[in-house]
Amino acid sequence: MKPVQPVTLAAGPVRLVPLAPDHVPGLEAAAADGELWNLRYTSVPAPGAETLAYVQAALAGQAAGHRLPFAVLDATTGEVLGSTSYHDIVPAIERVEIGYTWYARRVQRTAVNTTAKLLLLTHAFETLGAKLVGWRTDNFNHASQRAIERLGARRDGVLRHHAPRRDGTVRDTVMYSLTAGEWPEVKAHLQWQLTRPRA
Repeated sequence: MKPVQPVTLAAGPVRLVPLAPDHVPGLEAAAADGELWNLRYTSVPAPGAETLAYVQAALAGQAAGHRLPFAVLDATTGEVLGSTSYHDIVPAIERVEIGYTWYARRVQRTAVNTTAKLLLLTHAFETLGAKLVGWRTDNFNHASQRAIERLGARRDGVLRHHAPRRDGTVRDTVMYSLTAGEWPEVKAHLQWQLTRPRA
């Protein structure tokens, strides 16, 4: 697998750009749309010092080689819509995961997530040479599970008592994956989802 390095990816309504400290105000505004930090099963940062710390932690992960964070921007206006990352990057087995994904409430269930995932998956499989892309989510984050399943990923199983939540409880983690062999069919389906006629 090729090195996972900062890159800008763009298509349709979104641009994914390398996350930087100057995205903090935009991330705060996006998270405020729905007060997403109040959801106990997400990692969305609260405004202020928590958002800056979130960006700093993401960039520390990038420096350590196991994460590549992006700001998700509106392709027309440049407004920050949310964030996503490659993470748990394991070059030795050509594996990468997609996560830390969240969007302002007003763009949830729009083409934004499908387009962003199509960009990330295309880059992972066709440029980086990944053999598998994974996802993980909280067992109570049913919306996230449905979104991952709509992408065509397979549910691998549940890691019980796996990771702390922001409220101090411990979550079970639902794991999903997609292999390089499954990618062509999934790519065709995602492209169809983005172009199919709407009633």
